[in-house]
Amino acid sequence: MRSPLRTDASGQRETTRVEAFSDGVIAIAITLLILEIRVPAIEDASPDQLLQALRDLWPSYFGYIISFATIGIMWANHHSIFRVIARTDHYLILTNLLFLFFLATIPFPTALMAEYLGHPAERVAVIVYSGWFLITALSYNLLWTYASRANRLIDANADPAVVTSISSRFRLGPPAYGLAFLLSFFSTPATLALLLGFALLYVLPYGNVDR
Repeated sequence: MRSPLRTDASGQRETTRVEAFSDGVIAIAITLLILEIRVPAIEDASPDQLLQALRDLWPSYFGYIISFATIGIMWANHHSIFRVIARTDHYLILTNLLFLFFLATIPFPTALMAEYLGHPAERVAVIVYSGWFLITALSYNLLWTYASRANRLIDANADPAVVTSISSRFRLGPPAYGLAFLLSFFSTPATLALLLGFALLYVLPYGNVDR
């Protein structure tokens, strides 16, 4: 007979506090993205001037879309993996904190990329931007690998097909973001298109994830 999800003394799942803390950090990170899109400061602006100033903010809009989609999908997938992770331990908490460290910092490389996109130094900014996504993906992969290796912390009732599907997709993450990082040294448009494409790809569900 398979064992039920482990609970603490209050009857809550062991992972509840980890999930709640993670949700809070991710919510703050995704909110900070919009704060980097500043209202144009043009005194006595004409309608045409304001319209042009809003058009000039297109790098900020684009960076917001990519980073919002990426963080949003990471949050959704974080929720999915913790539906099959039944237990926590010291090292899971540390690897989760490492992942949150890199994710929470995404607003900075996003602002950097938006500030320099369309300018001579844009390549450096995009290298930093794509490189940060690569590091974040590696830390995310580490989190899942630690929890899932030999089903160390996986719920005994979890569907093996779902666990295998998650593992397969996580293995694709670092090489995919690694490709975007390498491409950033040669083509800014292709790099940004790839990053957006990766976020959209991960919208696809893992399948039926049973609690």
